This record gives sequence, structure tokens and C-alpha cells, in this order.
Amino acid sequence: MKKNILAFLAIAFTLSLSAQRLDPLRTKDFVAQEIWVDSIMNSMSIDEKIGQLFMVQAYSNLDEKHERFINKMITKYHVGSLIFMQGTPEKQAILNNRYQDSAKVPLLIGFDGEWGLDMRLKNTYRFPWNMTLGAIRNDSLITKFGKHLGQHAKRIGIHVNFAPVIDVNVNPENPIIGNRSFGESKENVTAKAIAFIKGMQSEGVLANGKHFPGHGDTAADSHHTLPVLNFDAARLDSIELYPYKKTFDVGLASVMTAHLNIPSLEPNATLPTSLSKNVVTNLLQEKLGFQGLIITDGLNMKGATNYATSAQIDLAAIQAGNDLLLIPQDVPGSVALIKKALETKTLTEERLNFSVRKILKSKYWAGLHNYKPVLVENIEQDLNRVEDKLLHRELVKNSITLLKNINGNLPIRDLEKQKIAYVQLGDADNTAYVDMLKNYTKVDVVADKNLDGLITKLKPYNYVIIGFHKSNQHPWKSYKFTNKELVWLQEIAREKSVILDVFASPYSLLQVKSFANIEGLIVSYQNSKISQEVSAQILFGAITAKGKLPVSIGSEFKEGFGLTSTNLSRFEYTIPEAVGMSSIKLAAIDKMADTIINQKMAPGLQIFVARNGKVVLEKSYGYHTHDKKIPVKNSDIYDLASLTKILASLPLIMKAEEEQRIPLSASLRDILPSFSNSNKEKVTVKEVLSHFGRLKAWIPFYKDTQDSITGKNLATFYSSKKSNKFDIKVAENLFINHNYKDSIYKYIKEADQRERVGYKYSDLGYYIFKEALELQYDKPLDKLVDQNFYQSLGADRTTYLPLKKFHRNEIVPTEIDTYYRNQLLQGYVHDMGAAMLGGVGGHAGLFANANDVGKIMQMYLQKGFYGGKRYLKPETIDKFNHRYFSKEKVRRGLGFDKPQLNPRVKATCGCVSEESFGHSGFTGTYTWADPKSGLVYVFLSNRVYPNMDNRGLIRSNMRTKIQQVIQDAIIN
Repeated sequence: MKKNILAFLAIAFTLSLSAQRLDPLRTKDFVAQEIWVDSIMNSMSIDEKIGQLFMVQAYSNLDEKHERFINKMITKYHVGSLIFMQGTPEKQAILNNRYQDSAKVPLLIGFDGEWGLDMRLKNTYRFPWNMTLGAIRNDSLITKFGKHLGQHAKRIGIHVNFAPVIDVNVNPENPIIGNRSFGESKENVTAKAIAFIKGMQSEGVLANGKHFPGHGDTAADSHHTLPVLNFDAARLDSIELYPYKKTFDVGLASVMTAHLNIPSLEPNATLPTSLSKNVVTNLLQEKLGFQGLIITDGLNMKGATNYATSAQIDLAAIQAGNDLLLIPQDVPGSVALIKKALETKTLTEERLNFSVRKILKSKYWAGLHNYKPVLVENIEQDLNRVEDKLLHRELVKNSITLLKNINGNLPIRDLEKQKIAYVQLGDADNTAYVDMLKNYTKVDVVADKNLDGLITKLKPYNYVIIGFHKSNQHPWKSYKFTNKELVWLQEIAREKSVILDVFASPYSLLQVKSFANIEGLIVSYQNSKISQEVSAQILFGAITAKGKLPVSIGSEFKEGFGLTSTNLSRFEYTIPEAVGMSSIKLAAIDKMADTIINQKMAPGLQIFVARNGKVVLEKSYGYHTHDKKIPVKNSDIYDLASLTKILASLPLIMKAEEEQRIPLSASLRDILPSFSNSNKEKVTVKEVLSHFGRLKAWIPFYKDTQDSITGKNLATFYSSKKSNKFDIKVAENLFINHNYKDSIYKYIKEADQRERVGYKYSDLGYYIFKEALELQYDKPLDKLVDQNFYQSLGADRTTYLPLKKFHRNEIVPTEIDTYYRNQLLQGYVHDMGAAMLGGVGGHAGLFANANDVGKIMQMYLQKGFYGGKRYLKPETIDKFNHRYFSKEKVRRGLGFDKPQLNPRVKATCGCVSEESFGHSGFTGTYTWADPKSGLVYVFLSNRVYPNMDNRGLIRSNMRTKIQQVIQDAIIN
């Protein structure tokens, strides 16, 4: 034992010779600091000096009795410091001010906020745990994290935050450190600690390195017992002490001494290191040269309380060399015992003064020489800033670690080839993860009470995402798999291609005996909402995996390992400020949506906003109908009406134009021979797409199938039952004679052309395009666009004939039709002509939610590229997003609507660029994309409910007014 101690002291002595450190508590205005400290020291009695040694627990969620107790500690026993525990920020601020008013010398306020004030206080911000941060390889983010914690602490009147934990967690079974450590690498732990310290102390808040001399390799919790570390001096010096030596060099202001039993440092087996002079004075101060504030770990912990009485422990801690006694259990008894020690000279006044001076220097360092009360107003808002949300997202994005990616399966590509299931393991919430997965494609949640049943249900799927979700409440919660879950994991992986995503400590993977059949493996570290959302986005290539393991997983995955994934240019889902937009300004949309609903312009709506490929608003408002029974959800689908033109017909026309199947210069007779010898035969594709082909706006085909007097549908054309003759379904219990389709095209072909040359918006050209496309590709329009675009885009909620794919309650009703179909239209296209074609029209018939519309518009904005796949050439997008008849005052491009040329026309807000493009729909739909601003905007509603006479939305120009709000929300 003696040999170990001597060896350790020899090493430490060598270090001390080469590292004479500066005083971290010394301020730039150190002369003024010394004067302030001296003035207070000279005015203090012995009792007042002794009082400075105590940091007492204070709560903001207890009663007046507790408040009186704290006030007594301050006024009678001159306690100089408080550590605030549980409560709320408002109450803590109030009590802080009250207690400071009672103190003769300003109080040093401490707090245990390793991952933010949320560690103790309700309604405050929570950042990730250190283990998560340890996976980050950009240490500037850790500095930023430290700054944010410092700003929060400063705002609420905290002067010393007991962070960071700089224990090197080399023991996976450590019950108390674990997730609180940056990891097992002393270099990584040190780099993170230094970055954090610099950040927090730059905001005027003392950092606190804990738990000296190192609590990372224990299998016991010092809250409950005295852990033993049987390491020799060389081992301690090379690992446990390494971060301390380095952080001392950069000015760490304070250290917390741990309650440990380390025989190589302290031969007395019953004496905790926190009470050992060998450790606190000889090693920490003299050999390592630390001159900052030394604070004990909580003196209410069993690692300390088992040693002696509370008063004896407090005295021993001071005699050992500590400056500040954290959470003393008997202040009156301790004061009496310390005074007795001064009388008997077992403690000198010089020694007392030494610690008191350091405490006062710390107070000056923290700004208490210019004490100001905490401002209570807006404190909760100031502690939950949008800047904190932004940083949190960046921390998570940089931490999530990809460990295995067989055959490059991640991110998931070729969505048209995938049938994906999600299976949950663990016992915590998974809602945010599943919701985000479903933003990208169809993902089915599959579950069963027994394994055989689950395996059977998974048979149709070729991809299984397994999410392991454990509690995110605090870092000490169990992170382990159950035996049943381990069996299920291996059996599913044996049968299927599996991606395992772990929302728990990476140490949980130590239980997995084999990773052989697990093709994709991700560690997301925590089960927070942000972690779930970001991790799901990594799976689909919207965000790249960047993290590296902070700890080793046996011999399979070593510390520092992590793969980098690919960005596929799919939507990322984030917050407005991430793309230079204002959440506050966008919030005005909520009031506008309320106006739309309250004034019955529409029963409900969806609004979607993305900028630069990042979705910043995806929100649903109101209900399916005015009876307010079914709220609108983001997944609900609307009848898009004329948005069909640019979301279904147009991408296929672009494809056909690239393949020279339907050139822009072609005439209608070229693409559809049946139009030869008609008055439209020489009209070009370019003219029709530009609405410059002199076609009529529309033809009410359905009226020719009704009695001209009664308006009833004629039996010649309709039947309530399907038959060989009546086989085209128009609506519920309404089938039209299949021969009538020929009549529609005959009417179009024979319809008079407009005599006046110029712009006239027309649906008729898209009837023609539908036939031409189907002729060219020998497939129905709905199948063509689904197979060529929607499936691979992940637009699984975009479809014609939605009742074949979705439950009725997922489809927002459109209109109560009293003029043709005489029923509520729900899942049947509103447009009469499209309905007469069986629900699939080139001009109408498409249903979708706003998210899917956004994907297609983003594909256009990205010049034909999305999700790792090129759909269209950039030059094709440019060709179609161009006005060819602007001299004739036609604002339209090819298919796309463009900003108005006439200021009196309200096609847009008038605030978008000339490069922008979009379309509007009769049912109350609208979408617009702007290459200059990077914005994609989608507005979906059923404004025609209860009937199409409801024109409030159109008269109010609400769709374009919201567009103006979105544009105005851009702040940089």
C-alpha cells in the first residue's frame, strides 16, 4: 500500500513541476477583486466566515416552513451559498431574490444542471445527456452547448453549475455515471469537457469538474455506499486524472470531490476521498496545482454519511482541503464543532480564511460584487428559446451513430420496391418516430402478442425497422433489453432484412450476442422526441449520420467507430429558424386559419411550408365538416382538383417530352390521331399547356345526361348498379354507360374554338393529354404516374380513386352534391367531367395530403431530383417553367401557373419571384414553389363544403394572404 502511495506521489510531483497553474478564480480586474474580498474579510466575524463554508439545499416547491428554515440558515448561521433543487423557475427566481435580500454577503447560488435546468426545474429546457454529446465530433457544438447552459444559469441567478461530469466511464456496469459521462476515451472526454467549460465560463458561470479523482470505473453508487477503486497510481494518473490535468490548464473554476475508497491514494479504508487530505490537499492542490474552488459532493450521500456524524464529516472535509460543503446535514452542529476545532488549533483561522477568500473570489468572479435581483418577468420564455431548440437539433443530428450498413441499405432507397414494417421493442413512447417514418413512405406498425404471430404478420414485408425505445426520463433509468426482446430481435433478423434503431444507452447493445443477421444498426442514444424525429430522417436520407461511438460495444464496435450515411435530398423536418424563418411570424397563420374556419370559408385545412428542402410547418386545422366530429390530421387527404394538372399530367408530359413521345412542337393530331381534321388539329402542345390554344374553358358534359326540365340523371346513361354496360363508377351507387366516354371526346373535338386569340384557362386540353399519354405508354394515367413518380417519391398518400386505398375517414369530404350525384362526395372526385371518366382525369381526380404535394413540388424545385433519384432533367424543368407567350400577356408557363402580369389578378401574393411557379384548385387548394426563396407552400381545404357556392375563401384571397405571411417570415 505504502509503495503505491509513494509511486503515485512521485508521478504527481513530476507533474506539478511542469504545470504551475494560474488561479482560475482570478479576474482580469484582480486588483479590484482583491480589494472587494479584503473589505468583506475584514468586516466578518468568525461565525460569518464559518457560514461561508456551507452550501445548503433550497427548494422552490416546498412550503413556507422550508423557506423559514433557509432564511434562518442565512440570518442566524450566515450560510453563504445555496444549491437550488426541485421547483419552478418563477418560484426559484422569487426565492432567490428574497434570500439574497436576507444575506449580508451576496449568496453564491449553485445548481446541478448537467443537461440543463430541466435536471431539477420544471418548465425549463433539456439538452441531451453527456453520452449523447460524446458521440459528436464537432466540439464547437459542445462549446455552444456550454454557452447556452451558462446563459440559462445566469438568467435565473445561478453562479456555479455542477457540470461537466468529466469521469471517464470505462465500466459499462457503472450505475451512477454511465449516460452522464462523455464516454470511455480519456481524450474525447477531455476534449468535450474543455469545450463545455470554455462555453459556460464565457457566460460568467463557474464550471465544476466532477467527480474528482474519477468515478468512471465503479460498479457501485456513492449515493448509497462507498465505492472501491482498486487501481494503482499509474492507472489513476493515466486515465482518471487525465481530464482534470487538462481542464486545469484551460481554467476550470471549480472541482467536486467524490466519495470513493481508493486505497492507492488513501490507506484508511473507511475514509472517503472527499474527506482525505492525501487526495484533496496533497494531490489536488499541491501536486496537481489546482487553485480553484473545491466543493464536496453532496454530504447527504451514503458514501459520506456512513463515515461519521454530519458535523464530524463537515469538519473533516474542511480539514482535508475542501472549500465548500455541499448539502451539509447539520449546520448548527458543524458550526459548533468547527469553532471548537479553531479553539483547539486542530483547524487554524489561517486555514479557514484560505477557503473563505476563495469563496469570495468566486463570488466576485461570478459578478456578485455587482449583484442585481433576478428579473422574474418572462423568465420561462427566456429559458426555453428557439435558439435552444436549434442547438438541440444540431446536437442530436451530429450524435446519432450508424454502426452497420450491409450492402448500403441505409438510407432506404427505391421506395417503390420496399414494403416496410415497424416493430417496437422496449417500453417507452415511439409516437414521434413512427409519425416521422410515415412522412417518407408507407410504414406499417406490426405487432403481436407472440413471436410466431409476429413472424407470420411480417411475411409480406421486405424491410423491418425495429425501434428499441427506453425511458428518457433521466439517465439512470434502465436501458436493457428483456430476454424476450433479445430472442424476438434475433428471430426477426433471421427471417427479414432488419434495421435496429436503439433509443437508449449504447451499452444496451452489449446484451446482443450476435449482429450477424442485423443489416442496419443505428444508435440514437435517447428516446426524446427530437432524437426520434432526427433518427427517422437519417433512415430515409434527409439527414446524414455523423456520430461516432463514445464507448465500445465489446469487440464488435470500438469506441470512435461510426459510419457516414448519404444524403438523398429528401425533405428534412425541422423548425423555421433552421432555414432563416421566424416561428413568431409564421404563427400568424394560426389566426388566419381560425378566421377561415370561424367564417366557414372551409371546415378545415392543411398548411405546409418548406424552405431549402426543409419542412418548417406541417399543420392541420379544423374538421372534415362543419359538424366538427372528425378533426383534420396531417395524414388526411383532400381532393386536389386542378392541382392534378401539375402533379399528375405534367410530370408525365415532361417525361414524354424528354423521350420525344410528346414534343412541345407537336400538334394535337400528332399526339392523338383522332383529332385529325378537327378545328384543333394544328393547335400545339405548347399552346395548350400555356392556355393559349383557344380552347373553351370547360364543357358541362353531365348536363347532357340529365333531363333538361327536372335535372335528374337519365336512365339511358346511368344505373344504380354496376353491369357490363354501366361499368364506370361516377359516385356511390352511380354508374355511367361506358360508351359515354366517346361522347366526351367527341364533344371536345367538335367544340367551337374561341374566336378571340389570347389567354383562356381551360381544362379541355388535359382530357386530350390523358388520352395521349395512355396511348403512348399503353397504361391508364393513374397507374402511369403512380409507377413513374409517386411510389419512388414516397408519395404514398397521393392517389386517384382513394377509396380503393384508404379508409373513408382518412378522406376529407368535398361537397354535398345536389345537382348531379345527389350525395356527399367523399372519396369521389368533385369535378364532374373527371367523375364521368371513372374518377381519373388529366385535369382533376387526384387526392393527396399536403406533405405529398410538397414532395412533388420539391422535386420540381430540385430540378427533377429527389430521394436519390433523377426523375426529370434540369433543362426539362426550366423549359416548362417558362412563359412562351408573355408578349401576348399570358402569365402561364407550360402547365405551371406563374405570377400575375396584371396587378389586379391575385394569382399570387405578388411577393414571389418571376421564377416561381404553382397552381390553384377549385376545391380550395393551392401550391407554389419559388426557386429564388427556396419556398414550397401548400394549402389544402374543402372550401366547396357544403357546396361550391361557398366562395368566401376565394373572395378573401386567404390562400395568397397566407403566402404573404410565409414570405414575410423570411428573416435571412
